[in-house]
Amino acid sequence: MAHSPPATAEVRRAVRAALDAAPAPDVVVACSGGADSLALAAAAAHVGAARGRAVHGLVVDHGLQSGSGARAREACAVLAGLGIEARVATVTVTADGDGPEAAARRARYAALREESETRGGAPVLLGHTLDDQAETVLLGLGRGSGARSLAGMRAWDPPWCRPLLGVRRVTTRAACDEAGLTPWDDPHNVDPRYTRVRLRHEVLPLLEDVLAGGVAEALARTADQLADDDAALDATAHEVLASAADDDAGLDAAALADLPAAVRRRVLRAWLAAAGARGYDDAQLRSVDALVARWRGQGPPSLPGGLEVTRVRGRLTVRRAPRGSGA
Repeated sequence: MAHSPPATAEVRRAVRAALDAAPAPDVVVACSGGADSLALAAAAAHVGAARGRAVHGLVVDHGLQSGSGARAREACAVLAGLGIEARVATVTVTADGDGPEAAARRARYAALREESETRGGAPVLLGHTLDDQAETVLLGLGRGSGARSLAGMRAWDPPWCRPLLGVRRVTTRAACDEAGLTPWDDPHNVDPRYTRVRLRHEVLPLLEDVLAGGVAEALARTADQLADDDAALDATAHEVLASAADDDAGLDAAALADLPAAVRRRVLRAWLAAAGARGYDDAQLRSVDALVARWRGQGPPSLPGGLEVTRVRGRLTVRRAPRGSGA
């Protein structure tokens, strides 16, 4: 039996493990034409054929660069050559306060989620690598984010499946070379106007030099460890929320008062999300937390979107702030 070249074999092992654990017979692979997603698609086609799994491809055209439609069609043609039925999804990216990267990501993920739903909830394979995970952890550290952000991207976060989180970016490029595939190099990936690009090309190489190597792997291990901790705390928080929240009566503050802060704030985040609160920062969350842990009759904290949280007779509720309240 012929052996696969080393990079190809490594990527295939990662994809094989992911597909064996995937709950649905069909999978969708997201492909931009870049080295990571192209290596992922090639491995998914090979493993899918061996496992009798249907692999579908989706190429998202954001329309943000000249010639993006042609490149998307070229990526579809490459996927077809790998034996993957693929199509292009053209999306509209609406700029907002989060910047073009975040807006493009939202549009892309919405298209991918729709594709998953049309195929019965098929897992969507994403080409994020160990290097992407390391960059995500560094971004979280630099922004002072909590454990949830530092836990990075999850390997399985339905419908998202990330088989390559343990694979280096250099390996995906080598796998493309071994397969005779020519990836597309997005110019945005070397544009220093983007924070992640500077992390990739300036900060991480400097850290690798100063700390004598192994930084990306160490950051990825940190994410794995924190992900386990975060999952355990989230499970506890959801148990508390199920017993302490009532759709009509609000959230029982007494049921939360003696909880560790890490669990209590997770309960509050889940409760606020269910109530439609979005975009609040850490200081605002702590103001809501103070209604439970440091209650002294203070006024209702304000949240984005004209909302506020009140405490009345020991129960918290989210409501629209009265007009003229300054919220």
